[in-house]
Amino acid sequence: MASLCRRFGFHFPCTKGRTERGILSALWHSPLVPRAQLATQDAGTGQDQPMTEGHSPLVPRAQLATQDAGTGQDQPMTEGQSPLVPRAQLATQDAGTGQDQPMTEGHSPLVPRAQLATQDAGTGQDQPMTEGHSPLVPRAQLATQDAGTGQDQPMTEGHSPLVPRAQLATQDAGTGQDQPMTEGHSPLVPRAQLATQDAGTGQDHHETVGTKAQLWGRYHEMKKLIHDLLPPGVCNLLNPNMICANNEISLAEIEIYGFDYDYTLAQYSDALHHMIFSTARDLLIQHYRYPEGIGRYEYIPGFAIRGLHYDIQKSLLMKIDAFHYVQLGTAYRGLNPVPDEELRDLYGGTQHIPLFQMSDFYGKGPSMKQFMDVFSLPEMCLILSVTDFFISNNIEFDPVHLYKDITDSIKDVHVRGLVYTWIEKDMEHRILHGDEVYAVLNRLLNHKKKLFLITNSPFSFVDKGMKHMVGGDWRDLFDVIIVKADKPAFFTDWRKPFRRLDEKGALQWDKINCLEKGKIYKQGNLFEFLQLTGWRGSKVLYFGDHLYSDLADLMVRHGWRTGAIVPELEAEIRIINSEQYMHSLTWQQALTGLLERMQMHQDAESKQVLLEWLQERQELRALTKNLFNPQFGSIFRTFHNPTYFSRRLVRFSDIYMSSISCLLNYDINFTFYPRRTPLQHEAPLWMDQLCTGCMKTPFLDEMVQIR
Repeated sequence: MASLCRRFGFHFPCTKGRTERGILSALWHSPLVPRAQLATQDAGTGQDQPMTEGHSPLVPRAQLATQDAGTGQDQPMTEGQSPLVPRAQLATQDAGTGQDQPMTEGHSPLVPRAQLATQDAGTGQDQPMTEGHSPLVPRAQLATQDAGTGQDQPMTEGHSPLVPRAQLATQDAGTGQDQPMTEGHSPLVPRAQLATQDAGTGQDHHETVGTKAQLWGRYHEMKKLIHDLLPPGVCNLLNPNMICANNEISLAEIEIYGFDYDYTLAQYSDALHHMIFSTARDLLIQHYRYPEGIGRYEYIPGFAIRGLHYDIQKSLLMKIDAFHYVQLGTAYRGLNPVPDEELRDLYGGTQHIPLFQMSDFYGKGPSMKQFMDVFSLPEMCLILSVTDFFISNNIEFDPVHLYKDITDSIKDVHVRGLVYTWIEKDMEHRILHGDEVYAVLNRLLNHKKKLFLITNSPFSFVDKGMKHMVGGDWRDLFDVIIVKADKPAFFTDWRKPFRRLDEKGALQWDKINCLEKGKIYKQGNLFEFLQLTGWRGSKVLYFGDHLYSDLADLMVRHGWRTGAIVPELEAEIRIINSEQYMHSLTWQQALTGLLERMQMHQDAESKQVLLEWLQERQELRALTKNLFNPQFGSIFRTFHNPTYFSRRLVRFSDIYMSSISCLLNYDINFTFYPRRTPLQHEAPLWMDQLCTGCMKTPFLDEMVQIR
């Protein structure tokens, strides 16, 4: 590893005890000095400022003046002081007195020729260099050291007056021996930073001799390094049933647990998606008089993903990232992707979507809608299928009418109670994880936690499902049960009062002054709920699957803690754990780092190499995307940014998990700590961010054994 690092131009005085990850973290550091030492900083902003005339290209501004021993403040330069470095470095000392002695003939005065000038004591103006001034550096840096003794040896012909011999030559790739400097090598920096300057213009001219071979050499060495870092089995670290934290939360402080019903307590089989699609399609033909040719289309499992946006006016279904940019290659009109150039033309030459103009807080608007719940998967597929039929048959259509008819037909399926009927007829196969739901609720009760249920589903449907999963006495588990709540209006509209239902589900007309355990209530609003229960703030944790309808208002307006149920998480973690994904992603990140560092080479051959690397990077990005979904990729990421769905997930949930049963993996008083993921300015180390990302999660080996 040490020899490999030297091949890249990096030197480690001691590698004993270093991990490969630690060495990798340094691979992206400059082999000479930090940027902060190559420029001065603005005292107000901390931003690097261009080098101005008189600044040394070698040392920070702090070293360009002397300091007062008492105050530590910089003092003005006095006559005889070097305009570059502290006085202590400008003269030799008398061995007996320790006093500075005048520089004698042969002493180096310090800095590069470009900055060598003396000052007139009266005017403070720079005067021309006189004969005998050294062109470069302190005496200590004007000799090399004997490898055996560490003593300075006299400078021999060919030694640079700037840097140690190790930095003045390149290494032979086969032997590791220093080779003589070739024409064009800078006498100042290692080969990685080699540029010469035109004496007339002062502009850098990048090295062209052997650059192509150098680039490919680094490419192959980095690829081998990546291969050695990821032995078989190293990536299978993440537990698919883990709970992920966006915000620190201690379960010991949670006294009240609340739940949504559909896709939170009750998870359903994907077979429902086929039934919803087919029924809504037939409604379009029979009731909306759409062409019968649409009947040939069937539901396509896995075609769409949650979190996509639909531009109603343009008939475009697309994946948008956290910065409102469409991920290229993920915009579909009908069942076919829209070319990137056409997409840009549709939005005025950009792929940026001004969502704030097109949708509201809940992802809905007159021209844009975000599909956020699992039941929206068949709806998206039906929109694409009907659009595809009209386009394929050259039938003109109004996209607004088409969208409204399809959403109405989907709504009819739900309003008519067809989904409830299908589930009730075969609860054994269409409700999943029922036994685990009972285990979660029973465990919370045993630890004296209060439970409540707020759902938009009707009582009869919830009653049958809960009896199937929990038992006939399920209502005794909950302190409050609210059905047909009409979320999200339940959280914002204070005008609807609660109504009580009797044992058969019939509405009662008495005024509600308290919410009794085991009783069933309909509608109502959160403001009255808070008044009647007193359950406020961070002692309440509510779980739901819909980020907008279930969680957004509770988090933002009322300060409850929230947990998001994301069924897709389990499958995505299994993909992340695969060797194909991790090897592809690791090499993609390493290649991106090479591109960033090597883009300084602008000769024709180097540009061709960089273009080949860019093409390979594009292929790797497509590969990792397709592992999740060939059309749209992961619901959590675009190529490198979080998706808009992820952005809302982080904003509206303290924790998230694939199912409510994941709570069984943790102690009732467990504290979830969010990982300190690096911000861009905190960790610009490609390899450190990537290769150690999953390894930074503690206790995963133990967690893998839990289930």
